Amino acid sequence: MAEDEARVSPPESLLQLIDNLARFHREHEEYYAQVPLRQAGDLQARSRALKALADRWSVIGAGEQASEIAFAGTEDLNAPGLVAESGILFMEGEGEPAELWRLKREVGLLADDLEQTGVWLAEAMEQAWEMVGGLAAHPALADLLGERHRIVANDWQSAGLQALVARLLRRALDLMARVDFAPAALRADLRGERTAPAYLYSTSELLDRAADLMAESAMLVHDNERRWRVFRARVRELRSA
Repeated sequence: MAEDEARVSPPESLLQLIDNLARFHREHEEYYAQVPLRQAGDLQARSRALKALADRWSVIGAGEQASEIAFAGTEDLNAPGLVAESGILFMEGEGEPAELWRLKREVGLLADDLEQTGVWLAEAMEQAWEMVGGLAAHPALADLLGERHRIVANDWQSAGLQALVARLLRRALDLMARVDFAPAALRADLRGERTAPAYLYSTSELLDRAADLMAESAMLVHDNERRWRVFRARVRELRSA
């Protein structure tokens, strides 16, 4: 290899490393461009369920226990159509529906997962930023440095969004914890200050915003797909030269 070509082209060991990163991180990001969209859809479904309950409890008059039969559904507390859609069923003489308990558990687990992923990704991008800066020493990659830095910036922003979503989800759970979902307690609230609907509306708004940010996170990662492809094509070109 001529002396000027050696100065311009990165060494083979570096080309091999960045080819590996471009391949596997592109595949990894293809996964994370899809999963947040499914999670956003799940959050929206949970938000709709809470809104349906809040809508019902905002206008319905509190009834008395309508049946002594175990597992009988409450006529006043169940929102029309919601049982079939979400499984949330209020029953006479029972406590909080199992489906609401499960909803809160799943939202909490998602918050934990997003927080962990966000922390890991932010730390990884801190290191990637320094590594990518070092590529500026190789003129053969100079025209692609903007693309590569954009990948890091997108992932870094995605990490921040995931951390924020985790906070929103935990605050949504805090608001839900203000509501006693046992039928007797709900009826007492509906006869009094009627605060349960207000808490559920606010909870659903936080879930909606979390879903929006999850979709933004997926869009940022998806934006990297072409950039990875172009960057890897250049690396393979240099390796075959």
